[in-house]
Amino acid sequence: MEVIPAVDIRGGRCVRLAQGDYARETVFGEDPIAMARRWVSMGARRVHVVDLDGARDGQQANAAIVRGIAAAVEVPVQTGGGIRSMATIHATLGAGVDRVVIGTAAVKDPELLREAIAFAGDRLIVSVDARDGRVALQGWTEATDLDAVAFIEELRDCGVRRVVYTDIARDGVTDGPNFAMYERVTRAIDIAVIAAGGVGSVQDVHRLGECGVEAAIIGRALYTGDIDLAEALAAVQGAGA
Repeated sequence: MEVIPAVDIRGGRCVRLAQGDYARETVFGEDPIAMARRWVSMGARRVHVVDLDGARDGQQANAAIVRGIAAAVEVPVQTGGGIRSMATIHATLGAGVDRVVIGTAAVKDPELLREAIAFAGDRLIVSVDARDGRVALQGWTEATDLDAVAFIEELRDCGVRRVVYTDIARDGVTDGPNFAMYERVTRAIDIAVIAAGGVGSVQDVHRLGECGVEAAIIGRALYTGDIDLAEALAAVQGAGA
């Protein structure tokens, strides 16, 4: 299993939101590129970058910083936020990013989803962000009645190979992941699952591995020091990841 540090960007700075609330922002650094370098220097083998402005507003706002991160680190970078057209997908993957993440567009634009699957294949991730089991869109600001598990099944049937599942209520608060949901999805659906939201300890990382997820994205707990990245990486490597 992979442990993937998160670098969330808003207004050009490295931040974390609590439960997806843009009014509950904590700034952890003025230089997201330096932050990505820091995690890689500590052993990270992949970095997860989110353009929070883009996720909310519908178009990339921090693309230059994302490109800078991809150029500055020698590990794969995956990124999402405001990626809602094939032109943006082409440009992002062409700029050295390894994987592109779409969320809102996967729900609102089925044709784009089909084109993205055909073009990007394994380099496409669909972000399934849920509150109380229902998918949320537009940087988590728009609620829907779409059942998250049923949606993941639809994605699998369409040819999507990998999803990031985030329980919004747990994100940015380190209260522990929604283990029951991860177990449900990994056992019922043949799709690679990356866990995000609420990872607050190395024990959480261990348990996620037992749930069968491919990777765990860790944000706030790394920035606050609740999780030591080197320790988390050693833990999953020791478990045979």
